[in-house]
Amino acid sequence: MNTFIFRNIKTILLLLFALAGLNLSGQPATWFTDGKFGLFLHWGLYSQTAGDWNGHPTKGGEHFMLYERIPVKTYAKIADQFNPTGFDADRWVQMAYDAGMKYIVITAKHHDGFSMYNSAVSDYNIVRRTPWAKDPMLALATACKKYGLKLCFYYSLGRDWENPDVPTNWPTKAGRSNTWDYPDEDAKDLNKYVENKVKPQLRELLTQYGPIGIIWFDTPELITKKQSQEIRDLIHSIQPQCIINSRIGNGLGDYAVVEQTLVSTARKNWEACITMSENWGYNRHDHKWKSPELLVRNLIEVVSKGGNLLLNVGPKGDGSWPVESQENLHAIGAWMKINGEALYGSSVWAGNKEDAAAQTEQEESEKEKAGMKDAVNDATSKEIVADYRFTQKGNVVYLFVRNPATARVDIPELAKNKLAIRSISLLGNTSKVTWTQGKEALTLTLPTVKDQRIPIYVYKIQPKHN
Repeated sequence: MNTFIFRNIKTILLLLFALAGLNLSGQPATWFTDGKFGLFLHWGLYSQTAGDWNGHPTKGGEHFMLYERIPVKTYAKIADQFNPTGFDADRWVQMAYDAGMKYIVITAKHHDGFSMYNSAVSDYNIVRRTPWAKDPMLALATACKKYGLKLCFYYSLGRDWENPDVPTNWPTKAGRSNTWDYPDEDAKDLNKYVENKVKPQLRELLTQYGPIGIIWFDTPELITKKQSQEIRDLIHSIQPQCIINSRIGNGLGDYAVVEQTLVSTARKNWEACITMSENWGYNRHDHKWKSPELLVRNLIEVVSKGGNLLLNVGPKGDGSWPVESQENLHAIGAWMKINGEALYGSSVWAGNKEDAAAQTEQEESEKEKAGMKDAVNDATSKEIVADYRFTQKGNVVYLFVRNPATARVDIPELAKNKLAIRSISLLGNTSKVTWTQGKEALTLTLPTVKDQRIPIYVYKIQPKHN
């Protein structure tokens, strides 16, 4: 009788927790849709090699094990030199916090199959194989709790080059499989991999580090709908509040992922993940760093179209961050302290000409698979032009004027017949804003002093009450 009562109480509690964090239609939790801005961390054995192998620069970024066709036994020797004594979880999370980020997604296991946490499932992990012999996720969990950020885990789902039972089908059969160690593609049993590695490791990640905000899957490849559903059910049986991205596969994610590009029209429940330079993982040959202005433009572009931005940093093998990424985050953080209110908790402006399109997860998964690319695939625009964007919170409209070329700008969307305006203020500036609202447009006089680093100005527009 006691066992029966306990099981029923547990079931009821799980349901209540699920309802608190994830609604019945499988939408992302409020913290995610309000947070808007997250940090992506690609850190693994590939960080130690930093873009080199056998005396030459590699292709494929953190995928170089595939490109160079490196045997698992040889690749595993990189762990002998992996000793990140410069790792400082508190500093990592503080930099994200200071930049205005609300969550962190870190690679718990990438395509190389090496686990960056203490896994009892396989000794192919950072604790068992490296001289450092520590679990960084424990320290990150503590730091995330301290700064109020959500800890989230990336997990390579349909690719694992250490495991003998993982077939792939992109761009062709066995196109992303380890065929040099395990050549018989037809003999591979994906279900063995799912049951013996994926599910047990997900259980570890969801039970060893406290509350997890997102399980961020990558490359579902040949994962079946049944497997996707079972994985989703497993996650929610342990942490009902945890949300899951679309790369769980088969249309079963809570939100869509757009990689290394931006969308042209507003939509619901999506996230763009982009790099600060060309590569995800640290690469000493990568010098194409985006400017703080371009990154803030990307953030505004994504949020104004209803999405979140997941911005990547590739820590070095010693645990430190590239100076350029630190400088970018510092500049973004300074801008966010003044203007963040226009992004956090905002929605697509109701007066926008672009309607928010509700894309189904199945549609997004199909588009994503059709357009799947490799590691170095940055297709984001580098163009900086004079333009403007909008967001909205309640009745308040926020106007982002980006890189203005003139002292005055006209905004036709805010003409008198479209929105009755009561007041306009410039965030971070107490001076009175000069503006006139005519039949054709709202005309704004911009600040006389232009911010040279991030010339993006945010106006808070209060409408008249009807």
